[in-house]
Amino acid sequence: MTKEFAKKRIEELNKLTKYHAKKYYDEDNSEISDFEYDMLMVELRNLEAKFPELTDKESLTQNIGGTVKEGFQKVQHSVPLQSLQDVFNEEELYAFDNRIKKVVNEDISTNADLEREIKYVVETKIDGLSVSLEYENGEFVRGATRGNGQIGEDITENLKTIKSLPKTLKDNIDIIVRGEVFIGKEDFEKLNMEMEEEGQKFANPRNTAAGSLRQLDSSIAASRPLDIFIFNVQKCDGKEFKSHYESLKYLEEIGFNVNPIKTLCNNIEEVIKETARIGEGRGELPFGIDGVVIKVDDLSLREIIGTTFKTPKWAVAYKYPPEQQETTLTDIICQVGRTGVITPMAILEPVVVAGSTIAKTTLHNQDFIKEKDLKIGDRVLIQKAGDVIPEVVKSLKEKRTGKELDFEMPKTCPACGAVAVREEGEAAIRCIGIECEARNARNAIHFASKAGMDIEGLGEKVVVNLLENKLINNIADIYYLKQEDIASLKKDGQKFASNLIEAIEASKNNNLDKLISALGIRHVGSKAAKTLSKKFRSMDELMEARLEELIETDDVGKTTAESIYAFFKQEQTRDLTQKLKNANVNMEEQSEEAKDLRFEGKTFVLTGSLTKYTREQATEIVESFGGKTSSSVSKKTSYVLAGEEAGSKLTKAEALGVNVISEEEFEELIK
Repeated sequence: MTKEFAKKRIEELNKLTKYHAKKYYDEDNSEISDFEYDMLMVELRNLEAKFPELTDKESLTQNIGGTVKEGFQKVQHSVPLQSLQDVFNEEELYAFDNRIKKVVNEDISTNADLEREIKYVVETKIDGLSVSLEYENGEFVRGATRGNGQIGEDITENLKTIKSLPKTLKDNIDIIVRGEVFIGKEDFEKLNMEMEEEGQKFANPRNTAAGSLRQLDSSIAASRPLDIFIFNVQKCDGKEFKSHYESLKYLEEIGFNVNPIKTLCNNIEEVIKETARIGEGRGELPFGIDGVVIKVDDLSLREIIGTTFKTPKWAVAYKYPPEQQETTLTDIICQVGRTGVITPMAILEPVVVAGSTIAKTTLHNQDFIKEKDLKIGDRVLIQKAGDVIPEVVKSLKEKRTGKELDFEMPKTCPACGAVAVREEGEAAIRCIGIECEARNARNAIHFASKAGMDIEGLGEKVVVNLLENKLINNIADIYYLKQEDIASLKKDGQKFASNLIEAIEASKNNNLDKLISALGIRHVGSKAAKTLSKKFRSMDELMEARLEELIETDDVGKTTAESIYAFFKQEQTRDLTQKLKNANVNMEEQSEEAKDLRFEGKTFVLTGSLTKYTREQATEIVESFGGKTSSSVSKKTSYVLAGEEAGSKLTKAEALGVNVISEEEFEELIK
């Protein structure tokens, strides 16, 4: 290889590894497998070794990937959180052992131990997010991500939500430990089953665990089944250890959830046997791993062996290649989620991968199928991402017989026959049928919510109960419920049933905008619903509106207009609307048309704390005079109504020269 070619390839690899490291460490959204990333790093490392003068000081072979996310406090690690050098075969393990022995034997202080074998500890390498935990007098005080190894993010509140993380230790000691936060295989599968009903799916446990911990809202972390294993003492005041294995035993004694697979090996041969044993059984482990970590056990020897800026010289990570199996893609079927997203599923000839039988897996969307060039009847390679999620790696085109069939996503919903729509810029195809059985629960829950018809007492559990007992099949059926039917759902349920019937009856008198919002038309929220109600004045007029009329409506726009137009052209929509009308649900705009249009064509932005009006009251006043409100300031903004402690919107308004008014000046305008 010429130096010029090497220079070009090193530049390419630096860009690629930095891009994928950012996706992995900072965005928790990796696009390639760990193995593919490792191979890029191996190639880069080998080229830099051959042409050291071409090594960029910013190369990830010289630095740890990861930055501090905006919004988090920075934490300076008192002991750096280093990464590990990767190895991939027995030869590299023997080479690692030889390097260790050479350094130790060259040190004069170890001459008495020249013939002694080096002991190692082999531990599973958990596929999660590395964190540092600090305890003072045995109390958990702070936790942080690894970040760039020197500075991490303070995620203390998120870490406190992890049940297996002890808040108080059994020893009143000052200690800093390092651990790995992860989600177990079974928990991850349950979580993904729940998410799949929402038309979403997490890519892998590692990204999900990392993404959950790096949220500013700790309730998100609390809602996820996060777990943690501790694997190292970083710093410990008043306690000394001779070996790493001894320190792990101590951590267990004082209450830490320590990595359960940790084997003390007397020499490198035992290490290799243990590495192979763990590899053969990794599919049966309750958590995902991407390899094992081999560490010198004797802590005094570690001091002699030393570290680089990025990695300790006394440890390596042995990476397993992902297990892949060949099988046949026998069919592709489509499933409809609760949000209406239609997802293609691969039906496979059953095959055992990483310890479990795989018979089907998601193909995500049409773009994924096209990218992988998949056909029904193809021989395909299957693997488990993070040892958990089965995925199709690629089709084996060279094995095609000519009998394979192309697949196209359906134009109509496989569950109800309504039109299936793919909006511009989206990969997902959605059913827009209001009576689609797959969407019934979500539709009914939204219909009854505060954002919809605001039916008090008709919450999610009651809706699901009504559907499961076949008391309703769609949202219109809510208005045909009988008191005795509702009462049958609960012991002594007469009072509850009576109150709910009253709430349902009262909702019939809601204004038209509440009904429009309750129908759950994609992209139509409460603000757009109010605008549509005031412009078209009745459900009949809205249903017959031309696309051009909808596009010209304020707060709507082209995408929303197309969504409304397609929704009301569905036979299901017309059928459901008629049922609601027959139940005497109001279909008319009840407010009088504004005669005083002094604010017509004007846009108000409300900011700060208003003392004389609530935001809702001020908005209603503006709209009653033909104006509208917006949540953001621009050059097109007519007025910014600024209350106390107005912030960035006021600053932007002043910078743009927008007219800023007080509540007193607003009152002058509406006199």
